[in-house]
Amino acid sequence: QVQLVESGGGLVQAGGSLRLSCAASGSIFSINVMGWYRQAPGKQRELVAVITSGGITNYADSVKGRFTISRFNARNTVYLQMNSLKPEDTAVYYCNGSPMDYWGKGTLVTVSS
Repeated sequence: QVQLVESGGGLVQAGGSLRLSCAASGSIFSINVMGWYRQAPGKQRELVAVITSGGITNYADSVKGRFTISRFNARNTVYLQMNSLKPEDTAVYYCNGSPMDYWGKGTLVTVSS
């Protein structure tokens, strides 16, 4: 089993920045890809960014150029640096570990206009 714990969410004004962290513990050898997803009220959960164990990244078009995903393998942690935040970025952000599809409980990001 793998446990994923997110942190770093909060309230920020539009244009501001936040950094989310996701710490993995347990059978982390089973994780190849780690990613961030988000779910806004009344909407489906969507991909934000993913990163492979080799450092290959992929981003949703809506966050390209504003968000950066990174991975610190030695600490089993993945980060999401979010800059130039917009009100539409407001959501619960979830950490995911694949291919076994592990999920954290989420952290709320609220961007005020």
